[in-house]
Amino acid sequence: MMGGYLEDRFIQGTDSQYPYVFYHWNQIDIFVYFSHHMFTIPPVAWTNAAHKHGVCVLGTFITEWEKGAKTCESFLAGEEATYKALADKMVLLAEYYKFDGWLINIENVLSAVAVSNVPHFLRYLKEKLHQRIPGGRVIWYDSVLNNGELKWQNELNEKNRIFFDACDGIFTNYNWQEDHLQNMAEEPRRTDVYVGVDIFARSEVIGGKFDTVKSLQMLRQYGLSAALFAPGWVYECLEKDQFLLNQHKFWSLLDNQLLTHSLCSLPICSSFCLGFGKKRFSYGQGEDSEPWFNLSTQEIQPIFTEVPAIDEKNGWVRSQICQKDAWQGGSSLLIEGALPPDNSGLTVRLFSLHTPAPPKLVLALVYKMEESSNVAVSLELSTQDALSCNVDSVTGLTGQSLVHTLQPLAEPPSELTNLQKNFKNGWEQRYYEVHLSDCFLKCLSLKFTQPMPNQEVENFSCRLGEIRVLDVSHPPLLSVQPSDLSLSHICWHRDPKTDQLFVSLTLRWSHPMEDIRHFRVFCRGVTCRLSPLFRPHLLGLAHGRIYRVVDLAVPNPCTTSQGRLEFAVQPVEKDGSEPFPPLWGQLVLEYMEQTHTEV
Repeated sequence: MMGGYLEDRFIQGTDSQYPYVFYHWNQIDIFVYFSHHMFTIPPVAWTNAAHKHGVCVLGTFITEWEKGAKTCESFLAGEEATYKALADKMVLLAEYYKFDGWLINIENVLSAVAVSNVPHFLRYLKEKLHQRIPGGRVIWYDSVLNNGELKWQNELNEKNRIFFDACDGIFTNYNWQEDHLQNMAEEPRRTDVYVGVDIFARSEVIGGKFDTVKSLQMLRQYGLSAALFAPGWVYECLEKDQFLLNQHKFWSLLDNQLLTHSLCSLPICSSFCLGFGKKRFSYGQGEDSEPWFNLSTQEIQPIFTEVPAIDEKNGWVRSQICQKDAWQGGSSLLIEGALPPDNSGLTVRLFSLHTPAPPKLVLALVYKMEESSNVAVSLELSTQDALSCNVDSVTGLTGQSLVHTLQPLAEPPSELTNLQKNFKNGWEQRYYEVHLSDCFLKCLSLKFTQPMPNQEVENFSCRLGEIRVLDVSHPPLLSVQPSDLSLSHICWHRDPKTDQLFVSLTLRWSHPMEDIRHFRVFCRGVTCRLSPLFRPHLLGLAHGRIYRVVDLAVPNPCTTSQGRLEFAVQPVEKDGSEPFPPLWGQLVLEYMEQTHTEV
């Protein structure tokens, strides 16, 4: 896209006002980060966002044209030890950077010896990757043929099958017609055939742009999978300030052709943040009014709903991400609609679930009604009998669901007493407690009804700030304090015009990551002595056990004493709990002015 993504290289984010983001993760299975460099390692923020939604992330290995041909000959035309050494390094790269495998794209001619070794290279790479990375994948791109010729086939056939057989799948070129699909209709592994769909609609293709659904409809007729190529079209070719609307429109048109991922583990905690915003919110109040972008902060996204009105007497509903107001991060989920006069109400599905129900659940909902006082909001939880939810009997998943309309508690449950916040600006919070047994959680929804029915359509606007679904069947584990805090790469400098002193440094610590949502990094510092009333200020969020502080303005040390900076790391867990300062990691940096003596 536009010569390559650039703003996503910043691990701690940047101040981009109109970045490209992807958030329809629950409708895709694999995300490939592509470029025309030989090795493309997915930036960490993309990997973080995808893995939060259970999506596999692949890097790209590509060779092209004359330079690519020389490269391929260097590792494919010799001893097997050479291509095995390359494969071993590719597995180590994926393991170290925590992505899940590779798209292999050889777009150059190969000698007879080199092409004969490609299947061995692919099979060895796949075998080693599967050993080291559960769920790892190697996908072949439809390019070079079994005789070494470079000729795109736009299908799986006998000329490229030898590569497909050695991999987990094939990504076909996108200049196909229906007869190509017919040729693959009887393929036993046809769901491993990802038929390329160019969203830019280049050359002679079916669909593309806002007509991409035409391609998917045809692919589904033949039981084939799809590979959506270059979804950045909605960002690159349309108005950037309308990106969210266009992104929502594009994926809404594909809804009927895409399967929705289920969330398969607890806890579920989301403030619906996309990973960027016009400002940053904390507990319903703006704490930073500047644009920001960091995909690592993206949280689990909901199922988006759009049910248009058939006529004036029928209800309608639409849910979409909105950045005007938020509870946490940069956005919230805005649900707008109109209730029909028959008081049947409207149900909006938030998350598809597939996880065993614990004996005791606690749910928390933060929301505000922005229109209509004659609309009631209730939370619904659907469950299914455990006997019908098993891998060996997929047909059982279509069995009857039981819908539980949850009643809010009068008082917060004891398990969440440490999560209470001051609610302002119209935000409200509700708590629910549910006791279940021998069932699977299937769906979480919001139900909108009229407490006092009338004969008119009732418009409403509801903003969801956060939702949490927590397993509280067992006593909570005690919070662990971050330990082994250390500083490195310390750099001081002084502005010659203002005499302001600045420091940059890298802060590291140790802490288990299994239940961590993020870390909040604080700092406070005064000259000569530290007042206990001087509150620390937030430097930023860390999504790993490392944080780089850049150009932090610090006070000058006194002539008779040292300056002192206190850094603190607060772990925020997936259930939303935030330990108090005694359980924060602490580190003190003392410094003094360096003096020079002439001899």
